[in-house]
Amino acid sequence: MLDKACPVCKSVMTAGNEPWHFVCKRCHYEMATLLPTINKTDLHRPLDELSRESGLRTVRNINFKTLLNRICTFTSNHHKLLDVGCAHGWFLELAKNHFDVLGIEPDQTIFKQTLKLGLPIRMGYFPQILSTDEKFDVIVFNDVIEHIPDIQSVLSACNDHLKDDGLLVLNLPDSNGVFYRLSKIFNFIGMKGFFERMWQVGMPSPHIHYFNQKNLGILLASQGFEVKDKGRLETLSLDGLYTRLTYANKKTRPIVTSLIYCLIFIAMPLLKILPSDIAYVITQKKK
Repeated sequence: MLDKACPVCKSVMTAGNEPWHFVCKRCHYEMATLLPTINKTDLHRPLDELSRESGLRTVRNINFKTLLNRICTFTSNHHKLLDVGCAHGWFLELAKNHFDVLGIEPDQTIFKQTLKLGLPIRMGYFPQILSTDEKFDVIVFNDVIEHIPDIQSVLSACNDHLKDDGLLVLNLPDSNGVFYRLSKIFNFIGMKGFFERMWQVGMPSPHIHYFNQKNLGILLASQGFEVKDKGRLETLSLDGLYTRLTYANKKTRPIVTSLIYCLIFIAMPLLKILPSDIAYVITQKKK
């Protein structure tokens, strides 16, 4: 049993679906005790980063364009924007046309690749890589906040590094999403791979948190942020989907991967109207 209070409602976390998985029965927040292994090269060899990049790029860029359009409705151009965990720089490439941008990336390999693009980035962790007096109009976490163990300290640091009325923008998995709910059903009947994949078990930076929009809003309010906008983003794109299905587990037989791809292709119209597994929230720092 994990003797730990829920960061949202302070209730005691209880055992979940796996030894590393815990849930709050009161507010439905979920967490994992999985540990990040960023920059530990030997542990990363099974992960094909080039395939991962190819599989994710299309759907990420679709979502980044949507998110950037929403951000621009709440703030003026040419303000300072910080992208925490900027990875390959895709969001920075889009945002630099509207903002004075800076990216932070802790992964040494990815940082070196992105630096070659000429983007303004620093290697390190937020907020340690920043000077104490650096402040921004917008701080964005794209598929990042769910990987950070001490989320409360990071949110507090966001408050410190945002200007008055600054925006904190989160793009993250949603525990109410259809795929996450299905993964729990499969895990219950002994098919654990899907659930482990949703938590990114065995990857350099596994998921530590799973929120829904309600409990996330409560946590953000407790840290001094007011929700101004929220919504859902695309979970899948057929472009790059096959690569995305295969890069994390090379042991999966091609016929199984092909079958999964075909099933998703057939179900795509239905998936468009079911709850998405990716959500965003735009919040404003309270004075």
